Amino acid sequence: MMLIRGHAGGTALTGTLYERGEEPPAFKGAPDEGAPYVWVCDAFYEVESGGQPQTIGDRELNVAFETPMPRGFDTRDAAVEAAKEHLRTQFARVGVAESEVEIEVIKREPGVEQG
Repeated sequence: MMLIRGHAGGTALTGTLYERGEEPPAFKGAPDEGAPYVWVCDAFYEVESGGQPQTIGDRELNVAFETPMPRGFDTRDAAVEAAKEHLRTQFARVGVAESEVEIEVIKREPGVEQG
């Protein structure tokens, strides 16, 4: 399992990449269970009212979250690149330039607590 996190504007967004042999969460809209790599991450966008208050950089805004849309991939490289693009896109949706988003990839072993 890999956690892939985008940092920008004083906040972060983290998604999970389930690797071959790991069991991704099962829910409506999940990709074909035969996909060896599955990326799951929130998606969000700015709204005029309602949503969740958030400070990003020097801006106060409201964001609404969409249902996570898992995506299946045949290779780890394709999954990681798509994950990075997803994170950059989410920040772009609230006005953060893609060049300002720092991406961190964290390898996690299933069942092992990370400190």
